[in-house]
Amino acid sequence: MKVAIYCRLSEEDRNKQFETDDSNSIQNQKAMLLQYAMEQGWELYNVYSDDDYTGADRRRPEFNRLLKDAEAHKFDIVLCKTQSRFTRELELVEKYIHGLFPIWGIRFVSIVDNADTANKGNKKSRQINGLVNEWYLEDMSDNIRSVLTSRRINGFHIGAFALYGYKKDPDQKGHLLIDEEAAAVVREVFSLFAQGYGKTAIARILNARGIPNPTEYKRLHGLRYKRPEGKMGTLWKYSAIADMLVNEIYIGNMVQGKYGSISYKTKQNKPRPKSEWYIVEGTHEPIIDRELWNKVQTLVKQRAKAFNTGNIGIFAQKVRCANCGYTMRSHKCRGKHYLQCANRHVLEDSCTGAFIPVTKLETIVIGELNRLSKEYLDKDEAEQSIEFCDSLQYQKKCLISNIAAYEKKIAEYAKGIRELYMDKVKGLISESDYLEMSKDFMSDRSRLEHVVTDTQKQLDEIEEKIKVGDDRRELIEQYSNLKHLTREMVNALIDYIVVDRRIPGTDQYPVEIHWNF
Repeated sequence: MKVAIYCRLSEEDRNKQFETDDSNSIQNQKAMLLQYAMEQGWELYNVYSDDDYTGADRRRPEFNRLLKDAEAHKFDIVLCKTQSRFTRELELVEKYIHGLFPIWGIRFVSIVDNADTANKGNKKSRQINGLVNEWYLEDMSDNIRSVLTSRRINGFHIGAFALYGYKKDPDQKGHLLIDEEAAAVVREVFSLFAQGYGKTAIARILNARGIPNPTEYKRLHGLRYKRPEGKMGTLWKYSAIADMLVNEIYIGNMVQGKYGSISYKTKQNKPRPKSEWYIVEGTHEPIIDRELWNKVQTLVKQRAKAFNTGNIGIFAQKVRCANCGYTMRSHKCRGKHYLQCANRHVLEDSCTGAFIPVTKLETIVIGELNRLSKEYLDKDEAEQSIEFCDSLQYQKKCLISNIAAYEKKIAEYAKGIRELYMDKVKGLISESDYLEMSKDFMSDRSRLEHVVTDTQKQLDEIEEKIKVGDDRRELIEQYSNLKHLTREMVNALIDYIVVDRRIPGTDQYPVEIHWNF
């Protein structure tokens, strides 16, 4: 029997000499698991180790490599110290330990909490472990959020890294000190903008002098900060200058909570309205004095007002540079509108910089749309109907499959509730434990029942379309023979557009359109 060992540690390691080393805790886990595997007479296939990752992080690299190898049946057993080392999410316990692992022929074993899928009698305990781990995650998230909110309200800095221009005070947790090397750059940026320099021009000045941007500056000063991916990761950009010029931290105010997490189960954040930010005045020494700050804010508002006097561009946020991948920005010259790469003038030779007149791009898009419309409308209606029905039949098949999976899961939750009830009747668990443990089962069952209802509605709509027939001809005819585009049309029809530089000696621009249909 081949065994795969999985180890994980979530707390930040302070006992590693180098970042690439394993922590002592991980080493101890490996030693314990290797000893156990040897005693069982299992052959070691591989050791998968995730250091500095939480049990709710689904992006763990070694965890996902383990799952991929498990699906390929490169080993027979997954061995962990505890079930929570594998995952703290009940959903993943059910999906992998109780669902896919048995299908793939993989046995799951954890030593400390005696979880073993070869023992049919302890499935209930594994589910309870999953519930307890899930509650632990939620409670821990609530506790941490409460502590962090309190510290934000009181003006303490809680970020992993100080804002560019500052450094963490080693003697007072949550307090910021001025980093004079970076602060000098911040003062120069504000001064240049007050003198009339544009944000792109300021970025170009800093890049020409070889001044590292904030992320590169952190990395160069030994902070464990990952450099952003991409060709332009070390350069100053328009956006970095724009963000700096309106950040109140530079006048001594602590501003936090601009983004909030979507859920404790994911690291994804979403912007929060300014009314929900935590702003505390006078928490640290300012880099920018009030007079300069007020002058810059006035200029920022004036330029923003001038920029927003017209209607929003029809291609806003839809066009990307083929050379560097960055979103192209609107530019007006002598009354005509253009789209140009945001990095076009950031640094010489850094990006060849796509550039195209808006009217030219509109003509290209309309021409391609009319061509596609004509091509479709010229098709035999019977051929269209066959294609349409094939597509709908595939959607119908997927929806039916989803409903079956949801209903199976609902039945499993119902069974889990019944088993817990029998345990309560037998006196194995108390009334309060039964109510607490069954609460999540009932909640998940109710949620899935709503999902089934919604999915069934989608299925009914698909079946109705199959009966009625293909109505896309009428929809496409709405966008035939266009002469101009509107912002609403672009949003409805186009996902994004990639534009390259004009072909030398011609008026042709390489354009790649990614449609929404």
